[in-house]
Amino acid sequence: MISLERQDHVFVLGLGDGDNRFNGETVAAIDEALDEIERADGPAALVTAATGKIWSNGLDLDHLATLDDAMPFVASVQAVMARLLELEMPTIAAMQGHAFAGGAMLALAHDARIMRDDRGYVCLPEVDLGMPFGAGFSALIGAKVPQPAVHRMAVLGERLPAPEAYDLGVIDHCAPVDEVLPRAIELATTLAAKAKPVLATIRADFYGEAIAALRGT
Repeated sequence: MISLERQDHVFVLGLGDGDNRFNGETVAAIDEALDEIERADGPAALVTAATGKIWSNGLDLDHLATLDDAMPFVASVQAVMARLLELEMPTIAAMQGHAFAGGAMLALAHDARIMRDDRGYVCLPEVDLGMPFGAGFSALIGAKVPQPAVHRMAVLGERLPAPEAYDLGVIDHCAPVDEVLPRAIELATTLAAKAKPVLATIRADFYGEAIAALRGT
């Protein structure tokens, strides 16, 4: 279940305690939370967190199977990632567990990623699922993941534990599991003063092609 709370200048968006997959209900709830976050004035930052062994496992494949046309739903997921890139405040992914497929891409849409150091993987397994990334997700991965990690993750579908993901520049910090969220909130607090329209403008300068591809424009 999606939740939203505020601790001083930091919004904490909770993804839940299960697989935390994207379906129609969760995407709508995230959009609603982002609506509230976007109305914030003054210093602010966002931390996206979860509990349990999984941060997010990405698209809900069971939900996809019920759709006559999956493309509008996939577009809605991509729009969430575009909104994160367009937010006028810093964003931190507090990854206490696995981030797979669309979950890994959600993490990449944040400004920084802090991941549990002893267990869990970040992975783009679409090659094993028989699913192409498409223009939007590919642009996001290419904009945020350094080489050679793009090849290892996106082409070969390798699972990277946090220390290796850190060495490859996929995540920014490793921490013991009970420190992931506190460190993310601490980092977000130090960055909250950067919540200004220029932050979104600068992101657009560097990630504009990814934003446009995610929005299908």
